[in-house]
Amino acid sequence: MDNRPIGIFDSGLGGLTVLREITKVVPNENIIFLGDTAKFPYGSRPLSEVKSFAIRIADFLYKQGVKLIVVACNTATASALPDLQSRFDIPVIGVIEPGAKTAAQATITKRIGVIATIATVNSKAYDYELKKIDKKIKLFSNAAPLLVDYVEKGILDGPMLDEAINNYLNPLFKQDIDVLILGCTHFPLIEDKIKHQCSIYDSNIKVISSAIEISRSIKIILEKLNIKSDDKNNAQRIFYQTGNTNKFYEVGNIFLGEKIDEVIKINLDI
Repeated sequence: MDNRPIGIFDSGLGGLTVLREITKVVPNENIIFLGDTAKFPYGSRPLSEVKSFAIRIADFLYKQGVKLIVVACNTATASALPDLQSRFDIPVIGVIEPGAKTAAQATITKRIGVIATIATVNSKAYDYELKKIDKKIKLFSNAAPLLVDYVEKGILDGPMLDEAINNYLNPLFKQDIDVLILGCTHFPLIEDKIKHQCSIYDSNIKVISSAIEISRSIKIILEKLNIKSDDKNNAQRIFYQTGNTNKFYEVGNIFLGEKIDEVIKINLDI
């Protein structure tokens, strides 16, 4: 048994959706979460800059004694995952591969859509992962930065959100997709809204959440490497962020689905 914590990081608070799914699957694991809220959003930044942020954060988590690092951000996964995996002697996993694998298994027509940040779309990371699995799959991508912004602000309902979802999904519907990947960890918070719009167009469209898929992958890794925590462990969670603490409390509670009692503010630029 290994009671060292799992480290999770994201550009903002969207990664809390990943944390939430992980705690459902492996509830006894200690977790350290870091939201780089001072530099949010990553999605509009150059990938080289995002990679430097990701390395700095992962270094911090490693020094906290984590046993596994979860890159709970599609943009950071696209920009930095191979570098992080070669940098550390512990497992480092991202959100793109698990979602891509599940989407490839789910599609019948081999026409898959993805909504994500600008940087994730431009990186073609999902294209690469899906082509590794099945070269016949056609991927249709649409960057949806406004949805990321709405979710980060806690706008999870209303006509503005509905209109934005429609605008981003309609070009993908026109490509006759039968699977939609939520390529940003913010999107599970509005997954029901997205599923509703998909069902209006075609009730057979399957929606894949990277947050759910990566939690399943983590359980497999913990069991395979024999680094699961003690079943009787009283799980502890520590939250760090680089930006506005008040926002973390207010929006973070919505993302995580439970009250956050303490958030530690840190400066990684020193």
